[in-house]
Amino acid sequence: MANTLQFDLVSPERRLASVAATEVQIPGADGDMTAMEGHAATITTLRPGVLRVTSAEGVKSYAVTGGFAEINATSVSVLAEKAVPSEEATGTVLDDILAEARELAAAALPEDRDMAEKAVNDILAMKAGLGH
Repeated sequence: MANTLQFDLVSPERRLASVAATEVQIPGADGDMTAMEGHAATITTLRPGVLRVTSAEGVKSYAVTGGFAEINATSVSVLAEKAVPSEEATGTVLDDILAEARELAAAALPEDRDMAEKAVNDILAMKAGLGH
């Protein structure tokens, strides 16, 4: 597949993904970002939210609580504090991630409040999309 980059997602519990991706949408602490082949070298911390990966198999979503992503021209490596694939996300797991996102939103500085509230809304949307 042309125009791909290697995507790896790991959490303390396990490796969740290792695929050739065309794009990776990352909930960065300083704003959402999309990494594609040829991206400038970047390291960003993650905020609670939904990470989406587009590959030959389609789009796969993961709820993440934090961690960091290292991006370069040929790969994206995400080390997440906690990450759950959408198909494994139960109501309880998403409730825990949602509670953490809400705590961060409540404590956010005024200039960060919009982004913090977006994290809450992203997780609510994932929860609604899964029928939870």
